[in-house]
Amino acid sequence: MKKFFVAFMAMVMLCFPLTGCGKDDSVIKINEVTHSIFYAPLYVAMELGYFEQEGITIELTNGGGSDKSMTAVLSGDADVGLMGPETAIYVHQGKKDDYVQVFGQLTKRDGSFLVARQNIPDFDYSNMQNSEVIMGRRGGMPAMTLQYILNQKGYIDGQNITMNYDIQFNLIAPTFANGTGDYVTLFEPTASQLVQEGKGYIVSSIGQASGEIPYTAFMAKKSYIQNNNDKLQKFLTCIYKATQYVMTTDNDVVAQVLAPQFAGTDVSLISASLKNYKDNDTWMTTPSMTKASFDRLQDVMQNAGELDTRANFDDIVNNSIADKIGK
Repeated sequence: MKKFFVAFMAMVMLCFPLTGCGKDDSVIKINEVTHSIFYAPLYVAMELGYFEQEGITIELTNGGGSDKSMTAVLSGDADVGLMGPETAIYVHQGKKDDYVQVFGQLTKRDGSFLVARQNIPDFDYSNMQNSEVIMGRRGGMPAMTLQYILNQKGYIDGQNITMNYDIQFNLIAPTFANGTGDYVTLFEPTASQLVQEGKGYIVSSIGQASGEIPYTAFMAKKSYIQNNNDKLQKFLTCIYKATQYVMTTDNDVVAQVLAPQFAGTDVSLISASLKNYKDNDTWMTTPSMTKASFDRLQDVMQNAGELDTRANFDDIVNNSIADKIGK
């Protein structure tokens, strides 16, 4: 996965000029890896008009995958990408001058939950021998984080457990619901929806089991960060304000705010998802990334065989703006 990603991004960087954009208008074009309640503070800031109050206009698009989101940033189709920092590590291995850096962190742990076919009180990963686990895409953060946990618990794929990487991400929930596997890793609101339908039971928070990992972050090319410092500071201030709102406001109230972003999703599911993410200690109170969490991210990547050489924290992470937020 890592070799494919690096090769693909190398071709992208050859096709598009990596010059910085010095425009200082009101628009920030954001490409998110997926649209999820996991990213609630971003949508709350949009729905409550926080960006408008700072003179910022957000243009949000869904990349549908980290490779596509990173391509959008490198090509200039997006100013900012919201995705996993592992993508910035992969791209940095191309050794280009105007590479992508993280300038603000949104989530501080994996946002998926382990769903079991049976209700298992006091689940502790000790009785998963010879079970089949639907992992998600090989090389993706959900699969790598779950593999990290399972390996730490003594499980080895093909020996005492089956780690199924063959199911496409958007098909893993219905595949599990239709009878494949004993466990599956799912984000909200899909996990809570399966519970409501009586087709599974949430037995563990992957994020709690793995510890803090910089799971999702805002990133941009170095030139964009340099040329839009003030605008990005206003942007992160809005994210900080929205995060405080999400963490201190009743879940049902926040769910109503988020409802326009998730048309067709029952508000009770949104509220239940918010509760799980709050209990999970999901969001950063301030957007600065720590070296300790960055090191754990690389531990997870190396354990999955997706990282040969560790990246330097200061190359990938630029906390110069984030360190000013919330102070």
